[in-house]
Amino acid sequence: MPLVRETLKQADLTTADLGGVAYTSGPGLVGALLVGAAASRAMAWALDVPAIGVHHMEGHLLAPLLEADPPEPPFVALLVSGGHSMLIEVAAIGRYRLLGDTLDDAAGEAFDKTAKLMGLPYPGGPHLAKLAQQGHPDVFRFARPMTDRPGLDMSFSGLTTQVLTAWQKSDQSEQTRADIARGFEEAIVDTLVTKCRRALEAAGAERLVVAGGVGANRHLRERLAEAGAADGFRVYFPRLEFCTDNGAMIAQAGAIRLAAGQVDGPEIRVQPRWSLEDLPALAS
Repeated sequence: MPLVRETLKQADLTTADLGGVAYTSGPGLVGALLVGAAASRAMAWALDVPAIGVHHMEGHLLAPLLEADPPEPPFVALLVSGGHSMLIEVAAIGRYRLLGDTLDDAAGEAFDKTAKLMGLPYPGGPHLAKLAQQGHPDVFRFARPMTDRPGLDMSFSGLTTQVLTAWQKSDQSEQTRADIARGFEEAIVDTLVTKCRRALEAAGAERLVVAGGVGANRHLRERLAEAGAADGFRVYFPRLEFCTDNGAMIAQAGAIRLAAGQVDGPEIRVQPRWSLEDLPALAS
């Protein structure tokens, strides 16, 4: 509650200004979800306003809608974070089809594991990306997982193992560490760009939305922008502060559904496992 009060103060609002309460109800760890759901349901009851539980990944997926020039469905969304690497076909808000998913380590998880094995601070992704800028290209070339076969699923655990082996066999100097970071980042980015191109072709879409913590990666943004210019599709990125987990994306997703007349019942309910495809579509 102190956090809520401080947030309202910074926004120059009071609880009387609130027309509804949105909160993350899944997927995730059940204990954390229950804390947020209980506090949010209690606040909504006390203020006599509607409340709605939001799918965490839908919040990420809709984050680019916070920008002045938001994408219009249909589009393909790449959701890349520490826990997810997903390609979603978005026919409309609430109408989602999973095109590809990670079979093991997500891209962000691979970034963090690789950074940890090379002694970089946590969270490792941003530190590794910064280090990669000092590395030389093509000194270390790692596999582009699952790009040599059809399909849109992804797998990054083998890439992490490759990097570990290269690191253990190297002289472990500062330049070698930067070179390995560069080779690793190139492999991740190449894989994601290849999968995005395939997903756009499979869905017949001309717009790509990129969201999640890895969506803040500078090299990924540059490469996808280049691919879009070459292939004729447009790429939408949220601002960097809206890439990682944030309250704005949950508030927006909840506001969209509340405005469409969707309201949850009074019970405190969370869903640790929850597919995007199970979400209800907005009323037409």
